[in-house]
Amino acid sequence: MKKISPVSRSGRFARGPGADVAQFTESVSFDWRLWRHDILGSLAHAAMLRKIGVLSKTEAGAIARGFKTIAREIEAGKFRWQAGLEDVHMNIEAELTRRVPAGAKLHTARSRNDQVTLDMRLWLRDEITALLGEIAGLQRALVSLGEKNSDVLIPGYTHLQRAQPVYLAHHLLAYVEMLERDCERLWDCHSRVNVCPLGSGAIAGSTLPLDRVLVAKLLGFVDTSGKPQLTQNSMDAVSDRDFAVEFCAAGALLAVHLSRLAEDVILWASAEFNFIKIADAYTTGSSLMPQKKNPDIAELTRGKTGRVFGNLISLLTLLKGLPMTYNRDLQEDKERVFDTADTVRATTRLMTAMLRNTKVNRAACAAAASDPALLATDLADYLVRKGMPFRQAHHAVGAVVALAEKTGKPLNQFTLAELQSMDKAFGRDALGVFNLQRAMAKRNLTGAPGTKEVAKQLARWREQLS
Repeated sequence: MKKISPVSRSGRFARGPGADVAQFTESVSFDWRLWRHDILGSLAHAAMLRKIGVLSKTEAGAIARGFKTIAREIEAGKFRWQAGLEDVHMNIEAELTRRVPAGAKLHTARSRNDQVTLDMRLWLRDEITALLGEIAGLQRALVSLGEKNSDVLIPGYTHLQRAQPVYLAHHLLAYVEMLERDCERLWDCHSRVNVCPLGSGAIAGSTLPLDRVLVAKLLGFVDTSGKPQLTQNSMDAVSDRDFAVEFCAAGALLAVHLSRLAEDVILWASAEFNFIKIADAYTTGSSLMPQKKNPDIAELTRGKTGRVFGNLISLLTLLKGLPMTYNRDLQEDKERVFDTADTVRATTRLMTAMLRNTKVNRAACAAAASDPALLATDLADYLVRKGMPFRQAHHAVGAVVALAEKTGKPLNQFTLAELQSMDKAFGRDALGVFNLQRAMAKRNLTGAPGTKEVAKQLARWREQLS
């Protein structure tokens, strides 16, 4: 019998592809990073083939040892990837078969169609777990910065105009809440990633008595109760990339939140705000202006959001016109998913490090928060407590604000007579509204930036993230 080279395309073709075709179609230049998961999936498949009698005990053992050696070589950087073998799957299988003759049996009842989606699911499952750890680290950094500056007040902003006073910690905790929703989305995505497609073959499964449950258990594709999670339609299994889209969508929203945080950091670090000082290690200088200290980490975090959005749109566009089932177009999914994972993990990690090396300028924050105009709404609430309808109270305080702007006099420096010239409902206790500490103590609603409530929320998150 003629020995078939593992490099050969198949018996259907008389010769291999042209050099230009091989270069155009290869994916090993980027999908090599799936090697660990490809070997893991192959070991589980081999164990299953051993159970159903396709592989002998001796053959299965030789395959396992062969994979162990190849894995060591890849980790050591000694494995030679060959573009002529197209992808990570053929590179590893060809090398295994060259060393272990029984490796030629490994592809029994398996297609690269179900193999690649298995590898992607295994890889993405690990990436989600790692990303969740990165997000928790950022949440801890935000909580820590808030705790260290728990008494610092700053103006809260709407329309980028000063609105009402809030604790800096309350502002930081807003991002902790956003990031928690990101974690929930990623865990939800994880539940759909964690489904085993192996055994679906190229499109129609196999006539061999495969034990898909065994493979799912060996690879950890089980729910919280230990029940194996298997794809239920072979055609859907090999063509489904919803899990990749979901991950990129969750990554895009995470990138939005990181970008918003970055924008606040950029503003706060500016001379105009001067609320924070970022350590030199997390800033850069100017090639021309010696005085500059630029928040490049935050700026790049904001800028990289665009590529994460682009990855999501690319995936959606890739999938929208594909007929069932597998099409080579799907090779284009990997770089988009890889880039999203790499980008959001790196930006999350760097933002964490930057915040842990950021100090708050307490004096500048106090000066900004002392603006009595921030308590104009509190003054309207004062009139409401006296029985005045809010719309009328809003109008009365608006008249006081207008007078303040006209005279250049701060709201808290008006006399009782001046206040009563605007509305007789103002009493002697009206100016007590402008006691900032007292004003913050009154904000006791759940989720409000009151003194006790912010302390409670900091404690809650500290415990939850510990």
